[in-house]
Amino acid sequence: MAIKLNKGESVFRNELIFTADAKAINIENVLVNLFMLLRHNGVRPRQRARSKAKSEINLETLKNVFTVLEKEGSVNGFSKNQDAGELWMRSNLVNMVYRGNLEKEKISSLRPIHLESYRVRNASSTRDYYTADQVYLMLGADPKVKENLRSFLSEGWDDITNKINVQDELDVDSLGLLHIVKNIKPGFLDTNESIGKIKPILNKQALLYCEDVRRLLVYKRLIPRNVLIDYFKTLTSFHLSIYIQKLIYLVPKMVESGSIDVKDDWNIVIDTTDNFDSQISKTSISDSEKLFNSIYKYLESTFKINMALEYCDLERDDSKNLKKALQILKNPPDDFEIYFRMKYRELYSQLDDEDKYLVEDITRYDELYFDKYLSIILNVKAKRQFIEHKRLLANLSQNNNTRGGFMSQGRSKKHPRRFNLGTRLLETIVQILVLDIEDDNFVTRTLSVEELIDNIKSRYGLIINGLSDQRFKGSDLNTHLGFKENVESFKLKLRQIGFYNDLSDAYILQRIRPRYELND
Repeated sequence: MAIKLNKGESVFRNELIFTADAKAINIENVLVNLFMLLRHNGVRPRQRARSKAKSEINLETLKNVFTVLEKEGSVNGFSKNQDAGELWMRSNLVNMVYRGNLEKEKISSLRPIHLESYRVRNASSTRDYYTADQVYLMLGADPKVKENLRSFLSEGWDDITNKINVQDELDVDSLGLLHIVKNIKPGFLDTNESIGKIKPILNKQALLYCEDVRRLLVYKRLIPRNVLIDYFKTLTSFHLSIYIQKLIYLVPKMVESGSIDVKDDWNIVIDTTDNFDSQISKTSISDSEKLFNSIYKYLESTFKINMALEYCDLERDDSKNLKKALQILKNPPDDFEIYFRMKYRELYSQLDDEDKYLVEDITRYDELYFDKYLSIILNVKAKRQFIEHKRLLANLSQNNNTRGGFMSQGRSKKHPRRFNLGTRLLETIVQILVLDIEDDNFVTRTLSVEELIDNIKSRYGLIINGLSDQRFKGSDLNTHLGFKENVESFKLKLRQIGFYNDLSDAYILQRIRPRYELND
């Protein structure tokens, strides 16, 4: 069906709601582009146009860089150990697409282990589809945290002189990366693209992310730098997944109420058993199905907001415009229906007879012209967006990643998607939650398993033991047994990552103990 729609209404991505395009997202690429935004204060620069032969970066390019560095005395022994040097670069310094496929593999970028990582990248292989913009907006909810993160990521590099700062102690990977970029001119032209007037629609969720980043940075002198950045990557992917899940749940409520101030009672059940046939998996699968079944309602609500913005002739670059659009949807002006009647008739008049029949079939149950026009947009655009959003959720949740994952599924339809906790994700969360504030300073404290489970639920909306929750009041025996099994599996995961030991029968000794003591 060849229906020509207005671009402002039919393009789904709305930066006022969520900046990212629904595409296959790689979290490593997100961090590379986030570091670029942090470096340029929210502006996404573009590379100068160069021939492909000059702009394409590969391992031979990096080998040549280290050869030059050896000649100038910055490194020693590279020429005698080129094979070992190449292995180090492949495993520690670069991200690759099609890794392991000798015919297709190529470098996408340097690994995001330093703020300057973005300087060396093949832009076409490092696309993040504006997901980094969303992370940057969320960090903007607490400018102090954003600046502290930028300061930590840029350690070892002097912005003024564009030279390595030898006074900062860096790991060998970060130091090697800085030697690669130190003689490379950025070659960027600043653009006018900026997201300065946009505020996160879920401000509390953005503040929670900032608070978690703030807590992680407390460990910057205790945890090895590469481990801390891996925590940050895991945490960022986790928060992005929660953010989009909450949008799917809350945006339709916002449209209905005409305001972004709606009650956030979102929660999901986490299956910690690693057993697809566990009792609790049924509940977690049900929550996952509810999420994916809600995507269409979210798409419909977003298109409604886009149509309202088009009606008001408002751009998607100021959060004030979103509030105006929601108010108009709640209380449409007198000419609102007239406006969309004109648009519908204009669109209808341009169609051939066959397409007119299809449009009439699509809109036959809609009374208002606003709803008729919306039905046409959804018919043309929603199917593809639905598929892409399912993929986006799986990518951000790191589906089937046993370390940092938040979602998993079996190989057959018998075991559909459910929510879980990877060991690295759990480790990151525990490192955050064992911190407490005393006299404006962070200190570590021990926690009981029950306290940790309650904190995870109240802070992130993740239910591990829901027996005390109103949602499961009056639940059956199988649900009780499922949660009991879930708690035992959760304790086992805590033992595996070294935070919990219950060898003693004394309940007072069965505590989650911090790995790093700040009190001393």
